[in-house]
Amino acid sequence: MRKVAVVAAGGTGGHLFPAQALAEALIARGWTIVLASDERVAGFATDFPAERRIGLSAATYKPGDPVGMLRAGIAVLRGAMQARALYREIGPHVVVGFGGYPSAPALVGAILDKRPTVIHEQNAVMGRANRMLAPHVTRVACAFPTLLKAPAKVAGSAVVVGNPVRPPIRALADLPYAPPSPEGPIRLLVTGGSQGARLLSELVPEAVAKLPDDLKRRLVVQQQTRAESMETARRIYRNAVVEAEIAPFFRDMAGRLAAAHLVIGRSGAGSVCEFAVAGKPSILVPLAIAIDDDQGQNAKLLADVGGAEVAREHQLTVDSLAGALEKLLTNPGRLARMAAAARSVAIPDAAERLADLVERTAAGR
Repeated sequence: MRKVAVVAAGGTGGHLFPAQALAEALIARGWTIVLASDERVAGFATDFPAERRIGLSAATYKPGDPVGMLRAGIAVLRGAMQARALYREIGPHVVVGFGGYPSAPALVGAILDKRPTVIHEQNAVMGRANRMLAPHVTRVACAFPTLLKAPAKVAGSAVVVGNPVRPPIRALADLPYAPPSPEGPIRLLVTGGSQGARLLSELVPEAVAKLPDDLKRRLVVQQQTRAESMETARRIYRNAVVEAEIAPFFRDMAGRLAAAHLVIGRSGAGSVCEFAVAGKPSILVPLAIAIDDDQGQNAKLLADVGGAEVAREHQLTVDSLAGALEKLLTNPGRLARMAAAARSVAIPDAAERLADLVERTAAGR
């Protein structure tokens, strides 16, 4: 009999990438995948490996807005009824949610139908949607060994599987870290993350420009930069005589990550887990406005073992970043130790572990 899994995800790449990694793992085991999201995401997720994509009514709200909460609740309930109608047609064996408001209707519909359900939480701090639904689902999986803000019963029974990463990133787990040679190029990768990272777009080039000339001559920078900051960044690097490639988005992130000696980026769950799998030392700058400081808590996974340095936004300056870069980039031994520490907490086979849990849940085990 055909095995059908509904994968509910949307919002940002942080939700969609691990959902896609799980979908690919299940497809390899003979499952059929249906992607459930809100109407917006279901329309543009054309690369997602699903036989069918459905858009369900969904909405979010701001904390402290009772009217918005009521409207969101009505939208989610309407989406749950849409999901239940679909379930009667396709008969899913399990529904897997990845957090964010677009996943809520599919999960609520499955809970009302008493179907097997799994939630995967990508962050070290459980998100609002998952927090509300977690006590009612069959199983909860998480990426980090800590699961803050989760109900006590949920945190105690959650299964740590890691954060599923895309296959090209997974392949980096088998590549050893090679620190920069004494006279060779030093490759610095700067990622932007889904938040745009204006701070990094503007601050990193100025910090690099302050480095000693002999270090700048060896630097090769690849930086994701907001569109409005690209020309300024290019000018600063050009004046500093630093080789730099600037773009708003890099498609071959796995290849660039493989070549990097040091990475600077935000500490979204996906980024942190990808840096760990790739075994890359990093400077992490948690998003200051993130709810519940989830990015700060994510960064602790690498910082606590010595795989990353954490720079809080309110402490970060051009001079402090330039000083941190000089200390790290001139110490290949330390970079190698950081790389090994980052890899020590990686879970490269997270997609397979989550797929195992999904299959057990679908089978009632």
